[in-house]
Amino acid sequence: MRYFIEFSYNGKNYYGWQIQPKALSVQEVLQNALATLLRTPISLVGAGRTDSGVHARQMFAHFDFQEALSESLVHKLNSFLPQDIAVKNIYEVKPEAHARFDALKRTYQYYIAVKKDPFLTDSSMLFTLPLSVPLMNEACQILFYYSDFECFSKTHTDVKTFLCQIYQAYWQQEGDQLIFTISANRFLRNMVRAVVGTLLEVGLQRLSLTGFEEVILSKKRSKAGASVPAAGLFLTEITYPSDIFIQKIN
Repeated sequence: MRYFIEFSYNGKNYYGWQIQPKALSVQEVLQNALATLLRTPISLVGAGRTDSGVHARQMFAHFDFQEALSESLVHKLNSFLPQDIAVKNIYEVKPEAHARFDALKRTYQYYIAVKKDPFLTDSSMLFTLPLSVPLMNEACQILFYYSDFECFSKTHTDVKTFLCQIYQAYWQQEGDQLIFTISANRFLRNMVRAVVGTLLEVGLQRLSLTGFEEVILSKKRSKAGASVPAAGLFLTEITYPSDIFIQKIN
């Protein structure tokens, strides 16, 4: 039987989602907790990879287990896991359902604090220079006209294609925070942080709208802006076809 597990985590203490040889990952901690409670080795397949220090408000992974799961498993997992990882739900899904390949849309948000706030240190980037939000939103519109985003991808990755379909991208201000929201069918490694870094150049009026478009057309990471820090980035939503879900366990 195949199951989807829905969870969230604060990425501050982890070297990303994926298991690493010599560093602690979210996958390792969650996988070990499941294996301990189910008393058998468990292999989790995540919906994607988040880099070191990146957070997730909603993340999914799938695993196989030969028996029906107890309704109390979510409660037991949350009692067993550290405070920075929380399991929300477990679903029985169709046997062929895949957490990564069946995802239709992923949404990320990036948080910028425009004033120093000690309570936002671990969850946003402090940036106090004046920014033109309208200009940055104009640049966001340019993203919809393109699908090849090699310029925003980490170099020397093993991906076969740099094509992504972006569904939404915009900035909004809430109090002393600027929030960038972006949704797409898939994202390249380091893509969102590179997009934000380049949009900040537009907001500072160091890069024109034409220049932003030229960055995309260049397909060169060296032409784009610097990657912003991981602490401000959150994976906020993953969307799946409703028909792959059979029942909620808890």
